Amino acid sequence: MHGSISASGIQGALYFIFCAILLRLKLKSPSVSIYVTRLGGDTFSGAAAAGVKSTMGTAGSQDKQTNGSVGKGNLYRSNGSTSQPSHPNGNTAALNASLSYELRPYRETDALLPNEHYQGSKFSGDTESKAPGGCSPRDGPAESLCSMVLQILVPFLLAGLGTVCAGMLLDFVQHWDVFQEITEIFILVPAVLGLKGNLEMTMASRLSTAVNAGKMEPAREKWRLVIGNLALKQLQATVLGLLAALMATALGWMMEGEMLLNHATLLCAASIATAFMASLLQGVIMVGVIIGSKKVGFNPDNVATPMAASFGDLITLAFLACFSQWFYTFLELYSYVLYLVGLVFVSLIPLWVVVSSKHPASCILLRTGWEPIITAMIISSIGGLILDKTVSDPNLAGVIVYAPVINGIGGNLVSIQSSRIATDLHVNCSAGEVSEDHNSCSSPCRTFCGSGANHRSARVLLLLVIPGQLIFIHAIHLLKGSHTLPSPVFIVAFLSAALIQVFSLLCIADWMVHCLWRRGKDPDSYSIPYLTALADLLGTGLLSLVFLLLWCIGDRGST
Repeated sequence: MHGSISASGIQGALYFIFCAILLRLKLKSPSVSIYVTRLGGDTFSGAAAAGVKSTMGTAGSQDKQTNGSVGKGNLYRSNGSTSQPSHPNGNTAALNASLSYELRPYRETDALLPNEHYQGSKFSGDTESKAPGGCSPRDGPAESLCSMVLQILVPFLLAGLGTVCAGMLLDFVQHWDVFQEITEIFILVPAVLGLKGNLEMTMASRLSTAVNAGKMEPAREKWRLVIGNLALKQLQATVLGLLAALMATALGWMMEGEMLLNHATLLCAASIATAFMASLLQGVIMVGVIIGSKKVGFNPDNVATPMAASFGDLITLAFLACFSQWFYTFLELYSYVLYLVGLVFVSLIPLWVVVSSKHPASCILLRTGWEPIITAMIISSIGGLILDKTVSDPNLAGVIVYAPVINGIGGNLVSIQSSRIATDLHVNCSAGEVSEDHNSCSSPCRTFCGSGANHRSARVLLLLVIPGQLIFIHAIHLLKGSHTLPSPVFIVAFLSAALIQVFSLLCIADWMVHCLWRRGKDPDSYSIPYLTALADLLGTGLLSLVFLLLWCIGDRGST
């Protein structure tokens, strides 16, 4: 009957009025956003569909109706441009624009947990809070300067003490038989220690971003994300351990003119075993640190990456020295043991591939995440070649104690900044969009001058270099049993090298992270491997120049 109002029409009208009121009031609470998003994303069925269609007229026919929640490997994102106002009622057009969704493939910038409770929680029609360039300010209280400094300082000091211990350990084990007979291990050291930046810090940055973006709230999905990332990291550790050993062998062959098969076998077995065991131990620790820091109210970006490096160098170097010396005892009579060790770890690769492919975030990195870590490994190996040539010169032998310190501290500080910028982009900006001031050419002023949180953190990290390195220099000389500080010339030269290194890395990080984001790459997975590798290369090169300068002027105060 024409004069009657059906139940479907009443339900549809009530649904439309409810959504229009929410949009008009622009409620921002997560619960409201979740509810409206899920209603808008699901296919209207039965009576409600008929009611909404009869109320909205032809305007609703332009929208694509989606069914259910997000499928594997795809995301629904609101798209205000897909529907045009074709109804005289402006609210209808606004609702139509705000509840339109498009199905798109999973992308690298979506390398976080695809949690249905947070997707589309920002309406595309709400453009008033958007800053130029597709970025909007993050809701919630701003991080205070005091809180940021305190959260960075403690992990930074722990990380520095870890690198000091690693330097002392390297100075001790360099006299072992395996280090004396197979000098290519010195080429391998920066590459293996660089796995901390390639794997541990990268995973820490990804999980920190996921926590800050609210993507790890459901316990089941949280552990799916963690297990997928751990499996991916074990796979990458095995492959990178093998490639690092082959790279060290090739560089040693080019420099020495000869290559022994048993030396290459030992390097491969020791490198793979070290990478696998160190990565597994540190990965489990990092998951606990990230989850625990969030529970106690700390920002994981400030804590996770330096904690990943705090004892990462020491643990990795200890594994490398012990495995190398142990395998060296089998080299002559039981060389088949080395082949069995390598075969066991390589045979686990299919298992890690299967486990990591179960989660879309780790699955996409399984296909696209190899470029940065392999390139970073090559860069670190070049730094290892510089270290090998420097250590072989008796006049420059003291560099081996300070190399892990300057390399580790530089990598730690720039990783904090990179992780913070990446989190800011993930939370505040649309994929591929940056603020207008980052569309121009990069400059140090843009990195350090400004009132933003990332500008403040860059200044804080740079100011930590000199007092931090002074503490670590003093700690080295105390551990060496010396009761006097190094000469003033050495202190000035060393601090200058460290300051130049960190200043350059922070500028590069600001440019690199935004450049990767504009190109649709996930900076959490791409930037830290490059930056830590550059920290190794710059640190080793500048430190070698410092010791060469001291040798030229006859200063021996660094020993």
